[in-house]
Amino acid sequence: MHDDPFFGLNPYHVALAVIGIVVILARWLPRMVSDREPASAPLMILFGAGAAMLVPGMPLPPDPRESPLIWELVSELAVIMALFGAGMRLDSLRPLAKWGPTARMLGVAMPLTILSVMLLGIGLEGLTVGGAILLGAVLAPTDPVLAADVQVGPPQEGEEHPVRFTLTTEAALNDGLAFPFVYLGLIVAAEGLNPSAWAVDWLLRDVLYRIVVGAAMGWVGAKGLALVLFHVPRRFILAETGTGVIALAGVLLCYGSTELVEGYGFIAVAVMGLTLRRVEEGHEYHRRLHDFSESIEHALTAILLVGLGTVLPMLFADLTWAHVGLTLLFLVVIRPLAGWVSLIGTPLDTSSRAVVSIYGVRGIGSIYYLCYAASHLEFVNEAQLWSLVGLVILLSTILHGFSVGWAMDRIREE
Repeated sequence: MHDDPFFGLNPYHVALAVIGIVVILARWLPRMVSDREPASAPLMILFGAGAAMLVPGMPLPPDPRESPLIWELVSELAVIMALFGAGMRLDSLRPLAKWGPTARMLGVAMPLTILSVMLLGIGLEGLTVGGAILLGAVLAPTDPVLAADVQVGPPQEGEEHPVRFTLTTEAALNDGLAFPFVYLGLIVAAEGLNPSAWAVDWLLRDVLYRIVVGAAMGWVGAKGLALVLFHVPRRFILAETGTGVIALAGVLLCYGSTELVEGYGFIAVAVMGLTLRRVEEGHEYHRRLHDFSESIEHALTAILLVGLGTVLPMLFADLTWAHVGLTLLFLVVIRPLAGWVSLIGTPLDTSSRAVVSIYGVRGIGSIYYLCYAASHLEFVNEAQLWSLVGLVILLSTILHGFSVGWAMDRIREE
């Protein structure tokens, strides 16, 4: 005879029920007041925080400051699926001139953002140089997961407005290109601000080698997967079977093998998506691959956002007014100004430049980078970094999530 009560509240089952309720409410409630696709990301975070404080017996996920590994692994998988999906969305990569704004955002806006955040982190927060560089690298990339509302539509839909194209390609590539600065922050934190000791090694290994190998592995992975999907065996090609799980298998193979040879896996899976989409462009299987990878991405994202919400009260215990000031400066001044300056001279009109400059939402990628850094080195400012990043993600999803529909309507009207 069991001594346990018949209606015992198992914490695990409480957590499952709460996650289900939060996700359903976050997707359903916005439709009561708007006919647009719901801005569910901020609601998942806020409802998750509310559940952590109000639901009796609600278990909390591990504190990311003390146990970053599980957060790193789940966010990593969400990001790589999002990067592959972003590459798969693009129906046309030509003419090359359409890449001009993307190149400016990657080559000018991102370094400017990292430099500005680094200086403010040192000046306002008193961060170490290594911690400030890491904060800049964590916050600079546009998140490929939560920026879907401003990206192009699924394959073969042709919704490739220059603003959407720029934000999609920026989100697809800037996560990998931010990684050298993550390594730079780790190097400075470990070895000090002495470039003569590490600059050449950083440039050759972390910048040149890892980027080139990542891009090459993505191209090779796409060509190999395309051969399996569309060409061999000719009489019964895999693309005709209807299964989308090959997307997950191919992405994992490409990402894992790239990391094994010390390339940037984030760049590899983005290039893989871009390259694979060029093979048999009209085949309906591209849409199936995209939809399957997007479903996995959405499921992982929902779990991460609810989980982030539940730990925010812990993270915000170290929050200061300096954190709030730096967050607002970043969202309202630094990213918009860096983007605006970088796009001077491009064909984008004033409204389009404004949307590209402003709508670089922060989210799952920032969680991954911070967990990755924390798992490799113990930072003096780790509690401050988590408080800052948590606040930036929350306010970014709120500000962008509830205004992006209006902004995209504006550019469609012009």
